[in-house]
Amino acid sequence: MSIDKYKYIVVEGPIGVGKTTLARKLGDSLSSQMLLEMPQDNPFLERFYRDPPRYALPTQMFFLFQRMNQLRDLAQTDLFSTRVISDFLLDKDPLFARLTLGDDELHLYQQLYEHLRPQAPVPDLVIYLQAAPETLVDRVRKRGVPMEAGLSEVYLHQLCESYSRFFYHYDAAPVLIVNTEHLNPIDRDADFNLLLGRIANMRGKREFFNLGE
Repeated sequence: MSIDKYKYIVVEGPIGVGKTTLARKLGDSLSSQMLLEMPQDNPFLERFYRDPPRYALPTQMFFLFQRMNQLRDLAQTDLFSTRVISDFLLDKDPLFARLTLGDDELHLYQQLYEHLRPQAPVPDLVIYLQAAPETLVDRVRKRGVPMEAGLSEVYLHQLCESYSRFFYHYDAAPVLIVNTEHLNPIDRDADFNLLLGRIANMRGKREFFNLGE
């Protein structure tokens, strides 16, 4: 088997797990086009971190439309000649909405999401990065992004649990679940090469990759 069969790869996982960094590393290694989140362009995000109840809806709506615009462009890409690697999966977008929006806001969001979702292409492979909530808290603190300073440990725990539930049920594309507690494909080239080998040799629709396997 070969990685070449995967033309649209998504790297996913909660805040602090390293999805964007790994996506970039994969993109460089596989000479791929990148499709990355652009949180710096969301004018509501910093205000959301300061006052979540007030700014959750505009933050969520901005991200939804931003991601859909990116994915519409991707749908026009010739994936037979160009591999694309992304750091976001549209299907998990409602996960954040359910954590942050009130009932009426969530209903409005879901109506828009269901209308837009069919326009998004389905990945050939999703790489889901896992880490314990305590590990994520430590990584978020260490990277020192000012707007993330207000993220509570409770929120990060809820986020991890929501990701676990989401990927437990997700079956739209093959999923490689990677435990990053001891496996470090971002900073250790040996681990990264192990990951490439595991991707190339995937046989099932859902596989797990832990150090020592």
